[in-house]
Amino acid sequence: MISASDFYKVMCAMVPLYFAMLVAYGSVKWWKIFTPEQCAGINRFVAVFAVPVLSFHFISQNNPYEMDTKFILADTLSKMFVLVLLSIWAVCTGKFDWMITLFSVSTLPNTLVMGIPLLKAMYGDFTQSLMVQLVVLQCIIWYTFLLFLFEYRGATMLIRSQFPGSIAASITKFEIDNDVISLDGRGPLCTESEMDVNGRIHVRIRRSTSSAPESALSSSLGLTPRASNLSNAEIFSVNTPAPLHEFHHANGDVAFGHGDLGFGYHATSPRLSGYASSDAYSLQPTPRASNFNEMDTVTATAIVNTPMWIRSPAAAGKVHRQPSPTTKIVWDSPGKGQGGLGEGQGHKDALGENDLSFRDCSIVEVGPHGAAKDQEMPNAFVMLRLILIMVGRKLLRNPNTYSSVLGLLWSLISFKWNFGMPSLVKYSIKIISDAGLGMAMFSLGLFMALQPRIIACGTKMAAVGMVIRFVCGPLIMSAASIAVGLRGIRLHAAIVQAALPQGIVPFVFAREYGLHPDILSTGVIFGMLVSLPVTLLYYIVLGL
Repeated sequence: MISASDFYKVMCAMVPLYFAMLVAYGSVKWWKIFTPEQCAGINRFVAVFAVPVLSFHFISQNNPYEMDTKFILADTLSKMFVLVLLSIWAVCTGKFDWMITLFSVSTLPNTLVMGIPLLKAMYGDFTQSLMVQLVVLQCIIWYTFLLFLFEYRGATMLIRSQFPGSIAASITKFEIDNDVISLDGRGPLCTESEMDVNGRIHVRIRRSTSSAPESALSSSLGLTPRASNLSNAEIFSVNTPAPLHEFHHANGDVAFGHGDLGFGYHATSPRLSGYASSDAYSLQPTPRASNFNEMDTVTATAIVNTPMWIRSPAAAGKVHRQPSPTTKIVWDSPGKGQGGLGEGQGHKDALGENDLSFRDCSIVEVGPHGAAKDQEMPNAFVMLRLILIMVGRKLLRNPNTYSSVLGLLWSLISFKWNFGMPSLVKYSIKIISDAGLGMAMFSLGLFMALQPRIIACGTKMAAVGMVIRFVCGPLIMSAASIAVGLRGIRLHAAIVQAALPQGIVPFVFAREYGLHPDILSTGVIFGMLVSLPVTLLYYIVLGL
């Protein structure tokens, strides 16, 4: 039975967290203390320094040689069960996009910020070690796997839009330029393909700004590249429309055929940045409004037997056309939306009614009910290599990757040979980690205040998301925990941690890749408000 003193202890742990969030919300919404640009700077500090240092602090102090195997097994089993169930459903229905979203909503709670203080107040100090173990698994395994799914989705969208039908099956190699960090479509990309005599296609992926000839942009247009006057503090709400990408073709046809490579340019117009408040949580480069990019390069979709102009010495200077010895296909992903006539509407292509723009929030169904059911893909090894390269580059730019790995390595060394961290280093880390928890909640309050609506995805979808997050998740976790033999307080802790609000990282991924960001945003914002009474209800019921 939960006593009044136990309940008060839990409230003493939770109220300060929500107080920090409320102060931040009021600072923007009511008192107008912070501007959106200043909020972006605060969020950037939290994402790059406060939360990674806080994560390192907890992980480095946890003994990895005394991990609770049953607790870890129960958490892993519950996530694997959800993943297998959703995978079967996605194969049968073709809704791979929804599989990613539902997996994020049902299995990835905010364990670091909310779980550690809440469970410690409810069930004692030993639960801090349990939560840290889950944080390690989330950061190193589950977030990496989630990133793998998003990059796979980005790769398949690129392939379907540029190599429809059976063409993609001939791709044997992808070469990715070093400045291409992800296939999330946040920055325009260019693909160049060459087919050898055996029909094998080699594809090169690079940033589209480097695909246009320098002379075309500098000499012909008289433009000199200049630095952007926008800072990386530029910030918009999550409801800022994602830029729609258009595919312009010289011959007006998406299908591969004969045509000449041509360059065209839109009229210069102001750009809207795709940078959102969630971007402060990632290390993606901030969009820059440079005049070097104010003209969008438009290329033909394909050139089969592209004519080469050469000067014949026997023809007194006349120019003749000869077929190129290779087949070259050039695709330039669209630039930012210019707000011109016809923009903001879905663009059709040869694959059907789906908007297959590389950077969009539309759902592309693949499978028995999807429009792209006849689409073929490259060899599994080729796809795996492409996705692993992209995932690796994303992880190398994420400070949480370094904090988790370094914290785990330090804990393995220090607890193996029984020596502590030097005081100079320890207190330098502690001074930032002590502020990490409060700053993380303060940052969430800023994020809430910047959104035009707390429920961004609609009431019905929000209700479904809350049921999945706070009912289905704990039920599956309880079944997995009982199956592996968890009992008593550890079983209660496992159930309550499954009822924590939505994690921040899945929302950041959803916003970056344009996949249901409104649902994940509602899960973060509205879930924070709902989680307090829900977790207290679980705590009281389990204590009866």
